[in-house]
Amino acid sequence: MKNEEILERVRAAQATYAGFSQEQVDKIFKAAATAANAERIRLAELAAEETGMGVVEDKVLKNHYAAEYIYNRYKDEKTCGVIERDEAAGYTRVAEPVGVAAAIIPTTNPTSTAIFKCLICLKTRNGLIISPHPRAKNCTVEAARVVLAAAVAAGAPDGIIGWLDEPSVESSAWLMKSADIILATGGPQMVKAAYSSGKPAIGVGAGNTPAVVDSSADIRLAVSSILHSKTFDNGMICASEQAAVVEKEIYAAFKAEMVAQGAYFVPAKEKEKLAQTVFPNGKLNSEVVGQTAEKIARLAGIGAGQVSSETKILAVETTSAGVDEPFAKEKLSPILAVYKAKDFSEALDKAEALVRGGGLGHTASVFIDTERAKERFERFCARMQACRILVNTPAAQGGIGDLYNFRLAPSLTLGCGSWGGNSVCENVGVKELLNLKTVAERRENMLWFRAPQKVYFKRGCLAFALAELKDVYKRRRAFVVTDNFLYQSGVCAKITGILEDLGIAHTEFFEVTPDPTLACAREGAKRMAAFAPDVVIAVGGGSPMDAAKIMWVLYEHPEVEFSDLAMRFMDIRKRVFMFPKMGEKAVFFAIPTTAGTGSEVTPFAVITDEKTGEKYPLADYELMPTVAICDAELMLDIPPSLTANAGYDALSHAIEAAASLLASDYTNGLAFEAIALLDEYLSRAFERGRQDLEAREKVANAATMAGMAFANAFLGVCHSMAHKLGARWHLPHGLANALLLCEVVRFNASPNPKKMGTFPQYAYPNALARYARIARSIGLQGKTDEELLEKLIERLQDLRGQLNMPQTIQAALGERVSEKEFLDSLDQMSRDAFDDQCTGANPRYPLVEEIKEMYLRAYYGNEKE
Repeated sequence: MKNEEILERVRAAQATYAGFSQEQVDKIFKAAATAANAERIRLAELAAEETGMGVVEDKVLKNHYAAEYIYNRYKDEKTCGVIERDEAAGYTRVAEPVGVAAAIIPTTNPTSTAIFKCLICLKTRNGLIISPHPRAKNCTVEAARVVLAAAVAAGAPDGIIGWLDEPSVESSAWLMKSADIILATGGPQMVKAAYSSGKPAIGVGAGNTPAVVDSSADIRLAVSSILHSKTFDNGMICASEQAAVVEKEIYAAFKAEMVAQGAYFVPAKEKEKLAQTVFPNGKLNSEVVGQTAEKIARLAGIGAGQVSSETKILAVETTSAGVDEPFAKEKLSPILAVYKAKDFSEALDKAEALVRGGGLGHTASVFIDTERAKERFERFCARMQACRILVNTPAAQGGIGDLYNFRLAPSLTLGCGSWGGNSVCENVGVKELLNLKTVAERRENMLWFRAPQKVYFKRGCLAFALAELKDVYKRRRAFVVTDNFLYQSGVCAKITGILEDLGIAHTEFFEVTPDPTLACAREGAKRMAAFAPDVVIAVGGGSPMDAAKIMWVLYEHPEVEFSDLAMRFMDIRKRVFMFPKMGEKAVFFAIPTTAGTGSEVTPFAVITDEKTGEKYPLADYELMPTVAICDAELMLDIPPSLTANAGYDALSHAIEAAASLLASDYTNGLAFEAIALLDEYLSRAFERGRQDLEAREKVANAATMAGMAFANAFLGVCHSMAHKLGARWHLPHGLANALLLCEVVRFNASPNPKKMGTFPQYAYPNALARYARIARSIGLQGKTDEELLEKLIERLQDLRGQLNMPQTIQAALGERVSEKEFLDSLDQMSRDAFDDQCTGANPRYPLVEEIKEMYLRAYYGNEKE
């Protein structure tokens, strides 16, 4: 299609869209965000493959962020018609769309920026024509196509988003002159062209962020933050640090910590070779943009024998911050200039020179104790001509907003104000017209502790607790969900007998099988609707609990789509889909008969799609049971194999909760006590069964306590991998966790991981210290944290042996699965585990290849690497 025809089509669609109501627009906005969110991995893979830049897993995060965070920031904002009315003053504000926007998309963020610009245009009833970068044309167009298809399906006019089929400098110039407004993201020349087009332009300048490290700073936090930022997508975020300016007093300690965490300091004799590679003829070499430190070093012919795949960044010590110094410029790669300043005043001078030399108005960063060094902090804020002043924060993630400071608006287009020759100074969103300076200090987000209204425990509590159905909750009709074994064995009869004594009518659904399916849940919901219960009672292990929770949701809200319930999220408080309010028709009582799942006290449920075999872990606090009844009397006859699998599942819950990004004092108390109880009593319960009532009850208590811990701290990659391993090869969930836990503990314990998890409470990698604390809590001894880690792993392996569990995945699968079959499944299992909901809380952010390596080590054990 010719460019003029594309413009005509988008204009016609926008003219129609301009008349849409807020309700219509919001429906379209949500549908588009949801679709982009669902395609985040595929689009990331396309971008990395086409451009040859960056890290797939980081691009996944950027796409996820562009969909989820932008949706949550603007979902409730009024953008149509009257948006403000002061009746007394006679003051009214009316929102109208501008028309057709031209979006210039950079090669560094080709899919996430496209998603972002599509969404804000849809929210404001504007049409959009995208001019992709020629090196990223296909992935950018595919991102726009995904959003357009979802928008049209939700009611938007066909053609509201378009794109240039053959992008070029000439076609981009034509588009900018033909559109009504320009959203320009890219290099300085392109932005200059946008502002010279004669049309209103929202363009952003180049970034050249300096990070001043004051003598009062937490050095480990500063280094971890800078490396976390600088390695994100191999340094292509425009806000990422380009230079660190460190006071002389702490310079040696800072440099040592940098080296310890994976930085390679380029020797003076190699500096010129690197400069010629990165800036041939004084211009940034596109071949180094978004590449790894190892590849750049290889291109430059430096670091032989010292730079490897484990090297995170190349650090270049220099003195000049002027325009004649190549490393004082924006590098869009994991290369960092490092300056030693004799005092804070000189540090300010150098930082100011860096900003003026190539990043006016963009971003400046400082690591400082804002209380002890308040005067210096205020001087920094006053001196820096930057619209984003980031404090104790990774600049790449902090600058784009809503990750490390929750008042800084989320955006992938960062305005630089008049200092940078831009029309906006804030993170670009629905509309920005003011020239403001924003100081964003790092803050920890709110945490919470949620549990059922009541948790009954101690042997024999069942009858007393169920009496509350009549006395407290005034319930009359109970729908009991269980499995056939419990129904036939008489366990279920104990409960229904009490219900009959209370005068409560009941019916039973006992067709739940291990790994319950969505079809099973839908059938149960159908029967619930026919019986119309006012209480749902789940009896059994994880399978009946999970199935009952899904039935409960479908019974109370039959209009809900399962795909919405299963939608992944980065932050449970910012998810695109919000669970409906539960408990309007029925309360939920959970009665566990195994000691492991913890589902009786958690907001989680795992359900299997019978058509694909995929397991979906669902999470929302609306799924939290109303009351949990943990009566060990119902667990006395658990067979040894179930005791082992369920108990090890509980142990993995507690250990992952203790290592989670969201772990807190509240969850740690439960997690550590659960670990201690399981360490002491699980093997006894396995060996003696009902002959050791104390052990049975202690294990039951530990399982529920571990459940409450991970209900609030969440889990990690061990459970992500176990979900996929168990679903693919039909292994019990607890066994799958047992086979993987030691590998994950060792993986997380690395003091210098390639990537750490992103959460403001998690300042720097400290999983090793947490595991050492677990070891000490169960009486293990060691002189160092590393020794304690090995003792803990040895204890976990010994426990597997005591429980007669196989030591490797290969042994667990036996002859029913060949080595080739397992290896052929690895790539897909690893990718699916990366995308599992549990992965996000892991303290070490795993790459897909690293998950694959853990699967391999757990498969072979000590036989192979």
